[in-house]
Amino acid sequence: MKRFNWENIRLLLIIIGIGFLYAFSANRNEHRALAKSEVKFDRIDDLFLSAEAVNKLLIEKNRASETVAKENLDLNKLENTVNAHEMVERSEVYVGVDGVLKAKVIQKTPVVRVFDESGSFYIDQQGKKMPLSTLYTARVPLVTGKVDANNSELMKVFRAIFEDDFLKKNIIGIKVLPNGALVMENRNFGYEIDFGKPVNIERKFRNYKAFYQKAEQDSTINNYKSINLRFTQQVVCSK
Repeated sequence: MKRFNWENIRLLLIIIGIGFLYAFSANRNEHRALAKSEVKFDRIDDLFLSAEAVNKLLIEKNRASETVAKENLDLNKLENTVNAHEMVERSEVYVGVDGVLKAKVIQKTPVVRVFDESGSFYIDQQGKKMPLSTLYTARVPLVTGKVDANNSELMKVFRAIFEDDFLKKNIIGIKVLPNGALVMENRNFGYEIDFGKPVNIERKFRNYKAFYQKAEQDSTINNYKSINLRFTQQVVCSK
């Protein structure tokens, strides 16, 4: 009986000791100054902003971010600061167990590049403007004319091209006419694509792919100057 009591007391002391050490370690970890900051991007081959730029945002919002204790750091505020950058779609800012302030950054993805009277800029997958970068130039179709990113049908055309491997490689330019119709330029051949207004988008692109495959097989693709996709039941080609 005495042995049983002693073993229970010893077990209780061990549990209390472990709890004390955990609480002490957690408290020490919360008060520990951050060692450094670290930035990771969702993709590294097409960086529109640098890790240094993100670090600068973190430091400017909390100038003592590398010496401040973890408990005094407003991570939500830092995250909102990074998210407000014009190149950033979203981010996650947190402190690792190693005491490092870390930021995971997902960049915006441009689908077209617009040229207008105000200059040049990208439009991303969400239909929002995105500035050009000095670090990387996206290979996306160049768009001229009056571009309204709030036009949902026009954005459907842009996304359809971006999300399709064939169209992304084939179509390099889009002109938006005053009446809203689209004229497209292809990469390898001398014809233009008269797309018409952004309606029946999937059907028109499906017709274009069928034409392209047939004309390439027949070796007649160099004979055409215009490919008219306005009519959903047929493709009208002009030489």
